[in-house]
Amino acid sequence: MKVIYTDKSQIIASKVAENLGAPLGEVKKSRFPDNEIYIRADGLDDRTVIVSSLPDAESIVELLLLIDACEGSEVSLVIPYMAYARQDKRFNTGEPISIRAIAQALSRGVARIITVNIHEPDVLKYFGVPAVNISIAPAVGEYLAKTAIENPLILAPDDGAWPFAQGVAADCGWDCNHLDKTRHSGVEVSIRQKDVGVAGRNVVIVDDIISTGGTLTTAAEMLAAEGARSISAACVHGVFSGGGYARLIAAGFSQIASSDTIERGCSVISAAPAIAEALRR
Repeated sequence: MKVIYTDKSQIIASKVAENLGAPLGEVKKSRFPDNEIYIRADGLDDRTVIVSSLPDAESIVELLLLIDACEGSEVSLVIPYMAYARQDKRFNTGEPISIRAIAQALSRGVARIITVNIHEPDVLKYFGVPAVNISIAPAVGEYLAKTAIENPLILAPDDGAWPFAQGVAADCGWDCNHLDKTRHSGVEVSIRQKDVGVAGRNVVIVDDIISTGGTLTTAAEMLAAEGARSISAACVHGVFSGGGYARLIAAGFSQIASSDTIERGCSVISAAPAIAEALRR
C-alpha cells in the first residue's frame, strides 16, 4: 500500500503514512502554459491511499486528475475536509445539490471513501461507493486535556454540534452543554440567552467547523457578559475565511485550536491516527 496526496494535503498525508507504516509516494504537479494542471504519481502500488482535503475548487480538479492517474490500482480515498458539504439542499428551482454532483464525480475510480467530521453525514449517500465518516472528537478532548485549561466547560454553539461536544468531553468527564443558535442567513446568526453556568468557568467552544467565526464571536460576547473566566475555541476544520481567525482573537478568545484537515498555523490536533485506524479496519 502506498499513500499519495494532493498539493494542499502533504502534511496530513505524511502523518497518515507514518501511522500506517506505509511508504509515502511522490506526486508531481505542474502547469501547462494555459494554466491547466498536470499531475503525475510515480511508482503506484496495487493498493493506493489518496489523502486529499478539498478546501477549494482547484483541489477538486487536482483530486479528479489524481484518481484517474491511479487507474489499475485499488484506491481508498480519504477526504479530511470536504468542501461543498453544506450545500446539500435545493432551495430554489435551478439550483444544484452541489455536494451530490461532487460526490458522484469523486466516486468514479475509487473503491471506498473516508471523510472526517463531515458537516452533514447524510450526504454520504451521494457517493457511489462505500463511504464512512469518522469523528476526531476524542482527539480534540485529548489535546485539551494536555493544555493548561483547568476543568473546562465544553460548550457547543448549537444543539446540532452537541453530540460532537459530548464526544470531546466524554473521556475526561467534563461538563458539557450547548447554546441556542438561530441562523438567519449564510453570515447572520443570533444566540439566545441561556443559563449554562459559565460564571467563573474556563469555557471551550467546540464545533466541527469554524468558517467566518461569526457564530463564535456572538457567543463569546454573551459568555463574557455572563462572567466566563476564559473563552477558548477548538474545531476540526479551521476554514477562517474573511479574517475569521483574527475576528476570534479580537473577540477575546485566549486560545484557538484546529486540526490538520486544513493545514493552518493553529493546526495542533491531528486527524491522522484516526484516519489510519479507519483504513486498517
